[in-house]
Amino acid sequence: MSIFITPTIETDRLILRPLDLKDADDVFEWTGDERVAEYMIYPCHKNIEVTIEWLCSLDSLENEYTWGFVRKSDGKLIGSGGMRFRTEENVWSFGYNLRYDCWGQGYTTEASKRMIEYAYSENNAREFVSEHAVENTASGRVIEKCGLVFDGYSEYSKFDNSRTFKCKKYRMILK
Repeated sequence: MSIFITPTIETDRLILRPLDLKDADDVFEWTGDERVAEYMIYPCHKNIEVTIEWLCSLDSLENEYTWGFVRKSDGKLIGSGGMRFRTEENVWSFGYNLRYDCWGQGYTTEASKRMIEYAYSENNAREFVSEHAVENTASGRVIEKCGLVFDGYSEYSKFDNSRTFKCKKYRMILK
């Protein structure tokens, strides 16, 4: 196990950078939005204290990078995502979430492709997986645009076990 240092990286329209406590208000804008949290593994944040607790936990995550997605055009923090090395499976997984008013604009695909590229070039990552709730078809399109292919069905539950989702799993192996 190791703690990865999340670097700042860029895409055409985004800066992907580490999150910190000063981001709490911006992060709460999407983690506290039921529409964004609906299919996420975390329950909707009911208050900013929950968001602050999550931000504080990022420093101790092992085998994981977590980025905030900052729009270059106006400097607004609009979402977050991460890459995690699953040691037990020897694969990298990724996920993301974005402010509702930024959905459908290609930001998540752009950020996810860059996260994959980073793990590939800096960590010699070759196998990637991701999953989404069957009902969350937009997330499936993002995963497919990143080059992953359908690999079967499974299920996952929210951290608080308030809901379980049937999910579609995807995989990609790079040379």
